[in-house]
Amino acid sequence: FILNNERLGMVRQWQQLLHGERYSHSWSESLPDFVKLAEAFGCKGRVVSDPAELDDAIQEMMDYDGPFILDVLVEKHENCFPMIPSGEPHNNMLLGEVEATDAIKGKGATLV
Repeated sequence: FILNNERLGMVRQWQQLLHGERYSHSWSESLPDFVKLAEAFGCKGRVVSDPAELDDAIQEMMDYDGPFILDVLVEKHENCFPMIPSGEPHNNMLLGEVEATDAIKGKGATLV
């Protein structure tokens, strides 16, 4: 299952959020065709670019008796949260743009 933003998603996200949007080597014009790559190894693959097709594609993948690559194209600049910056404790995780006031209580921020 690939969430494909046609970028090195987490690399681009770190560059955006933690390195002043200094983007370097997080995009390439020569990304592989993951469906053809799957087929080259005897697997089945499918690309989904329309959200309306996603449920049917997931069902097809689940029903298939064998390896299946589902390549789901997502927004190129969508970020993945929560995210813990390198070297930081879990209670310093980045929650994203959603209002996070009181989302993590003191007790929940303590690793037990």
